[in-house]
Formats: sequence, C-alpha cells, structure tokens
Amino acid sequence: MKLLVFSDSHGMPLYMRETLEKHRDVDAVIFLGDGQNDFQMMRALFPNIAFYSVRGNCDLGCADVPVREILDLDGAKIFCTHGHLYHVKSGLYTVVCAAREAGANLLLFGHTHEALETYDDGLYILNPGSCSGFRATCGLVDVSPAGILTNILHIN
Repeated sequence: MKLLVFSDSHGMPLYMRETLEKHRDVDAVIFLGDGQNDFQMMRALFPNIAFYSVRGNCDLGCADVPVREILDLDGAKIFCTHGHLYHVKSGLYTVVCAAREAGANLLLFGHTHEALETYDDGLYILNPGSCSGFRATCGLVDVSPAGILTNILHIN
C-alpha cells in the first residue's frame, strides 16, 4: 500500500495537486493539518483515492475534524496528528510516547514545517514537512508484508 502524506499547505494547494497528479497510483492520502480547505479540494479532485485528515492549529472552524487519528492500513497502525498539542517544536518525546501508548508502528506528524524521517525501536517516524512555499516537501510511505518504508519527496 502506498500513502502520500502532506501537511501545512496553508492555502497553497498547487504542490499537493501536482504531486497527486504524478502519483495517481497511491492508495491513500493522509493530510496532517493546517489547510483543511486545500485537503477538501484535493479530495474532490481525486475521488478514486482514499483520504484521511487531522486538524491543525490553523484549521479554524473545523471542529468536526479530529486532532488525532489512529489508522489501521494494510498491517500498519498509524498514529496521525498535526503535532501542536504534543509540542513537537520542542521535541518528540511526548508525541512518541502517545504513539507508543496507542500501539502504533508508524507516527505521522507535521506543524514544524521541517521534514524528518527516522526510526526508533519499532516506531517509524515521519514528518512530511510543509507542502507549500519554498522547498516544499511531502512524504511517501510504502507499507508491505516486508515492512514500512518512509521517504521524503522534494516537490518544488
């Protein structure tokens, strides 16, 4: 299963759209907040792809969108959050603890606008960075019986 992971589009959906057009073979898109209107636009433009989303600190008026989501997709238990409620700009300890407590093997978060991919004792950790502005990035995750593979894609 292939997943595209976006975060922090902040009203600039161009790079999300271009990336989705290049990667039409993905099974799902996970959006990690701060651009719910952009997310809804992509969902309408690509109806054959499954979309999942969490709310970020700038997603005002979106109380129906959860601030965290735990997804079970093709053998991966994925903890998704924007990250602001876990203070990810100050460190990853709190969000990593929350992901481990949920039994996740993949943690996805945004908020910092800085791409990160790492692995820590059974937990894959990916921040796709910001999919808007200069040096935009997103994440590509491949989940297979062999395991989980995370990548950062530079999209401009």
